[in-house]
Amino acid sequence: MKKDKEFKSLDAYAKTAILAALKGGEILLKNRGKVKKVGYKGRVNLVTEVDFYSERAILEIIKKKFPDFGILTEESEPEKKESEYKWVIDPLDGTTNYFHDFPSYCVSIALEKNNEIILGVIYNPLLNELFVAEKGKGAFLKRKRISVSKTNKLSKSLLATGFPYDIRETDVDNLDHFANFAKKAQAIRRAGSAALDLCYLAMGRFDGFWELKLSPWDTAAGSLLVKEAGGKVTDFKGGKYSIYKKEILASNGKIHSQMLEVLKLGKF
Repeated sequence: MKKDKEFKSLDAYAKTAILAALKGGEILLKNRGKVKKVGYKGRVNLVTEVDFYSERAILEIIKKKFPDFGILTEESEPEKKESEYKWVIDPLDGTTNYFHDFPSYCVSIALEKNNEIILGVIYNPLLNELFVAEKGKGAFLKRKRISVSKTNKLSKSLLATGFPYDIRETDVDNLDHFANFAKKAQAIRRAGSAALDLCYLAMGRFDGFWELKLSPWDTAAGSLLVKEAGGKVTDFKGGKYSIYKKEILASNGKIHSQMLEVLKLGKF
């Protein structure tokens, strides 16, 4: 990728996030199939040494350029700074996939200003897919503008979702919504990376996405991509979405109300 030419029109925030995401992705590829240490954050939530390698490299690039910004990342304690800006980072979204060499994982980096996401960068190293969205400037895949699908019927829609890590301990497990959508949509996919699901919604591969019990770094960049690609993002009741909420409904906008009606059928 010719960085100087491709990144010329981007601001310093986006350039830095892209360089950091590419570096993180490089580390994921370099260590693919070589995971030696695996830990657990709960009964099924994996973490590997590669998560930390990627995070360390990303933070080195970002802190060098913006040392005074706050940082919220999956594998470390939050760094709270007296700044209106905060980086929200997932160095490896899809760790379980990565550990099993299932080809669905990515690096996700977002920049928040006064509690609003203004930049989102997601990099899928296996397919060399670089997604970038800046607030008010549209969403792009490798500098080519992307947009959500035009599907207007839920019955003809391909949806994506996931299940919470505490599925073995709770009744709030998304299985009720999954069953309801399975009977209404054309099909559902559960690939294991919320960030990539949102990217593929933004570019029209998926028509809708819902999930619960996610963390801010799972959706920060992806939710902006969807909105900048012309889609809609809310909570399960159609209210304003925040990355700090525990439920997200995202769609191409055309099937959003239909998805909301199905969510009402759930037990929770």
